[in-house]
Amino acid sequence: MSTHVELRPGAYADSVTLLQVSRTVARLPGVAAAQVAMATPLNIEVLEGMGFAVPAEAGVNDLVVAVRLEDPAALDAILAGVDRALDDDTRRPAGAAEVAPHRTTATALRDAGDAVVLVSVPGPSAVVEAMDAVEAGRDVMVFSDHVPLEHEVVLKRAAEAAGVLVMGPDCGTAIVHGVGLGFANVVSPGPVGIVAASGTGCQQLLALLDHAGVGVTSALGVGGRDLGAEVGGLATREALRRLDADDRVELIVVVSKPPAPDVAAAIEEYAADLATPVELALLGPGQPDLTAAAERVLRRLSRPLPDLSPADPSATSRPVGGELLRGLFVGGTLAGEARQIAAETLGVVGSALADLHGDGHGVVDFGDDAYTSGRAHPMIDPTLRLEHLARAAEDPHTGVILLDVVLGHGAEPDPAALLNTALADVSQPVVACVVGTAQDPQDLDRQVRLLVEADAEVHLSNARATRRALEILGAGR
Repeated sequence: MSTHVELRPGAYADSVTLLQVSRTVARLPGVAAAQVAMATPLNIEVLEGMGFAVPAEAGVNDLVVAVRLEDPAALDAILAGVDRALDDDTRRPAGAAEVAPHRTTATALRDAGDAVVLVSVPGPSAVVEAMDAVEAGRDVMVFSDHVPLEHEVVLKRAAEAAGVLVMGPDCGTAIVHGVGLGFANVVSPGPVGIVAASGTGCQQLLALLDHAGVGVTSALGVGGRDLGAEVGGLATREALRRLDADDRVELIVVVSKPPAPDVAAAIEEYAADLATPVELALLGPGQPDLTAAAERVLRRLSRPLPDLSPADPSATSRPVGGELLRGLFVGGTLAGEARQIAAETLGVVGSALADLHGDGHGVVDFGDDAYTSGRAHPMIDPTLRLEHLARAAEDPHTGVILLDVVLGHGAEPDPAALLNTALADVSQPVVACVVGTAQDPQDLDRQVRLLVEADAEVHLSNARATRRALEILGAGR
């Protein structure tokens, strides 16, 4: 067994492309492991964790090709395979029209009709493209993360003056008149409209309502910072105004990560003046969880909440060996909700990687900006979470492992299959929440089945999964 690591200065490719290239290369004959990635600090840490020695001069503008070979003589053929994979993932699809692409957002808008503009470029550059859309009078969804807060404020103030909606930055999920954008779940149209300053919080609500047979007409993401003190809920107000004007919407739900108290109060006052009733699901200490919020919505619609434990909720057969809760999440709001619920019982629950492997309880969001610089979101590329799952399982202090699995368009096509394999080496009890609908492309029933086969206890409610994990941990302690 031998390793080969090389730098390719200036050979940039986006993280999703490189994820596909890495998977293609890993399947080549003679390859034991492979990673093709930009040399960001996080990616270097991952590569070194895989046993690759990355040259000290590697910089963020360098492409790293790292392979572990079963046969050193196969190196030339494998590197040729890397080149083919890179070429295949960046070439225009066969049969594509030979039309020169637009060079700027401004010129593309002239041919775009009334389309919503989707911006997904490196965060510091996103405001330039989004402002072109705002100035052209178009709604815009900013999928990009790592957007400076001051850019968001300027952009949303311009949008307010222009009467358009800015969804984001870091808006991962939206449904606009029935069309899903980003990591959207597949739902039927219905009487509910959602304003979401939370991506996976929105997805949890979409899924819970869908399980009860309640559809959603629109879910307008506004970015997790919109209800912060600096932004002041600018996009939330515009989204509320639009849903209030939509005759198909009978009830509006506002879901948010913990907001600034004065901004939350102002939004509540604004909502009270609307013709359409508004249900607030603003997370934070002392506030109801997302499942409780869904129950309130369903009661207002006279619909019962369905059973959210699709698998046998009996205790897992794995013993509780340690005393600590380890939560490894791909959804930021789901991680925050789990951390808040756990803290009510356990006290301090950390949120950093050091906490996940330290001497206290830890619940980590692997989709946090700190872990996605130069990498695809963990809902697309689960590599980083799987690596830390293995480390947590090796720790004798780990008592229970808590996970989320988030389905929908754009997400990993079969996330439970990867976890099924990884959980074979886990000895601790595992509790998982699957956030998704029966119509999602990953097949909800299959995802649940694969996790159950791996001896995980599965729930459709993140709050209930968290409380069940605490119950198991408490019984073991």
